[in-house]
Parts: sequence; structure tokens; C-alpha cells
Amino acid sequence: MTLITASKPVSPIELAGSPPPHRIRPRKRLKGRLAPLALLLLPAVVIGVTLGYPLFRQVVMSLQKYGLAQQFGKPAEWVGFDNYIAIVSDPYFWAVLGRSLAFCVLVAAATMAVGIGMAVLMQRVSAYARVILNVCLMFVWAMPAIASLTVWQWILDARLGVLNYVLVNIGLTQFEGFSWLASSPVTFLVIVGVIVLWGSIPLVAITIYAALSQVSDEVLEAAGIDGAGFWNRLRYIVLPIIKPIIFLIGVLQVIWDFRVFTQVYVLQQAGGVSKETNVLGTYVYEIGVGQGEYGMASALAMVMLAIALMMTWFYMRGLAKQGDIS
Repeated sequence: MTLITASKPVSPIELAGSPPPHRIRPRKRLKGRLAPLALLLLPAVVIGVTLGYPLFRQVVMSLQKYGLAQQFGKPAEWVGFDNYIAIVSDPYFWAVLGRSLAFCVLVAAATMAVGIGMAVLMQRVSAYARVILNVCLMFVWAMPAIASLTVWQWILDARLGVLNYVLVNIGLTQFEGFSWLASSPVTFLVIVGVIVLWGSIPLVAITIYAALSQVSDEVLEAAGIDGAGFWNRLRYIVLPIIKPIIFLIGVLQVIWDFRVFTQVYVLQQAGGVSKETNVLGTYVYEIGVGQGEYGMASALAMVMLAIALMMTWFYMRGLAKQGDIS
């Protein structure tokens, strides 16, 4: 009697004469590794072309005596690190640097506090009120800086401004014709800080609100059953859970406020004092465009870039801790 044994099924790969799977996997693994690099290649090339050459020219100019004469064809004189030495030897530079750092830290802290409060408020109001708040925040975020500064100048105008009009009509007659921009450097910087805060709140509030919406309701209900009130749940449960998001947006806010230029420059041109209210951005512009010292301005811009890169390092560390980068 003949026994018929079942043969092992033949895979389509073996019928087609293709190599076994273990020979294909290394190739697929290589493609998987090259695909992200290929996707990053195009933006890297674009960034290198658009930013690489200007950055290279800025580094070269920072090592040269480059002024108005060089704009008309006179060869630039190579001075090495003399521009950098002149910058760090100037007491005014350290005053501007301290002012810029204090401004960005204080304004960023205030922006984060108000933004987190706004996000918590958006989570607790009705859906209809939440939609209105979102629309208002997006309107503020989408408004161009120059357009918003025009409105702020109208509000702060010494003779026809809304702010002085309201203060005078409630009995504070000392504010009749009061110049908010020229009264003192501290007042000027506080006004700039309020304007920067006003424009930065939407991104912070919407980002934090998105993070708050991801907190599990079961965790909050369990804390409520254990007797934790609203503030205890917010302080000991919600904020620690969304702490990585708060840290990242906070570091970005510090970097953005450190690079502030438009708000300070426009209000300086509108009547504010400049020497006592300069930040690094307007100081670079004043030396380069105002005084024609492009070599010195390039060196100052490189110092500013180095400080911004150190701040960015904290941001990258935060991303790495979350596993976004290796």
C-alpha cells in the first residue's frame, strides 16, 4: 500500500525563484534608514542655500572693518577679533544685554502664566464661550505686528489716545496729554512687554489647552473621589502631567522674546527714547543701518546668535527627554 504524504506548501517567492526573505530584510532595513535622510535632504539643501551664504558673509564681515566706504567698492580691512573685543569692552553692550535678558525672561514668564490661566478657563467654560475665545485668540494671532502696533499707538497717543481719554474722564486729570512712550524707559519697556504678551498669549493658550484636553478624566475623577479640590488637582496632577509641554513652549517663548525687534523699534520711532530702551535687536539695527558700521553690527549679531543657540540647546534637551529625538 502506497502512503501519500502531504507536501509542504510552496510560497510564491520560492516559485518565482526570488531570494529567501532573510536576504531581503537587510535591503528593506537599509531603505528604511535612508528614507528619513532623503526626506531631510531637500529642506537641508534649501536652508543651506538660503541661510548658509548670508551666515557665512556675516561671519566674514564680523572680522572686517566694513562701513559705508566698503558699500561703494573700497576693500574691507581685515581686523580679526577687534570688533568682538570692542563689543565686550563697551559697558553699553552689557547694559543692553542685561536689559534684553531681563525683558525676555519677565515677559515670557508673564505670557506663560496668563496663557496657562486662559487655557484652564477655556476648559471650564461652555462650548459656545470656548468657540468665541478661540476665535478671538486666532484673530489676535493672525493680526500682523505692524497693524496691531498702529492700533496700540492710537490707544497710547498723548493728545488723542483712548487710554488718556478714559483716565481723564474718571478723574485722573494728571494724565491729560501724558506721553506714555517718552515718560521713562521703564514705562516704555512695560508697554512693549504688554504688547508682546498680548500677541504671544494665543499660541501659548491654545497649545496648553490642547495639552489639558489630553489629561485622562479617570485620573481627575479618582483625585476628586479622594477629596482633592480643583486647585489641588491642577497643581499636583494636571500641571505635572503637562509639564513637558509647558517647558518646551516656555523655552520657545524666551527665545522669541529675546529676539524682539519690531515692537521696540516701531514704538521708538513713535516717540520713545531709544538709547535707554534698546534691546539687542534694535542695537544691532542702530549700529548697522543707523551708523553704517556693518562689521561691528555683524559681530554683535553673531554674539546674539550665540546666546540664542545656547537657549535653543535647552529646547533640544527638552525634546530629547521626551523621546522626539535620539
